[in-house]
Amino acid sequence: VITSNVKSVLLADENVRSFDFKVETRKGEVMLSGYVDNQAQLDRANAATLAVAGVKAVQNNVVLKTGDSSTVGNKLDDSITTSKVKAALLADANVKSFDIAVVTRKDEVLLSGFVDNKVQMERAIEIAKGIPGVRLVNNEMSLKK
Repeated sequence: VITSNVKSVLLADENVRSFDFKVETRKGEVMLSGYVDNQAQLDRANAATLAVAGVKAVQNNVVLKTGDSSTVGNKLDDSITTSKVKAALLADANVKSFDIAVVTRKDEVLLSGFVDNKVQMERAIEIAKGIPGVRLVNNEMSLKK
């Protein structure tokens, strides 16, 4: 419930309105990941998330977009890469990937969410690195408490 409320708030906020956010929640702690255009969006997303009922803390792993803006072709390539990474994570019995969010931007994969242990985290990174077209994997995953 908290996850969907946070997503709704972020989409409705005129100053944020980004589809490049991933939201994961565990015991009232919300992890935000993805990409935004500027620092103001990042700050606003954090404040808006904290205002949602039930949110105890926010771990903000959102990254500022840099360089040239993405083209339609880049976004399509990125969505294909994201799908391949998600499929590979789901196929691996040692990774509980339902709690791992995947975002790709210009061949850079961002993994975020919650995992049970360090072995799962390392395996998820290894899987993502093994996908053709992945140039870099950024780890923003956290261990479940």
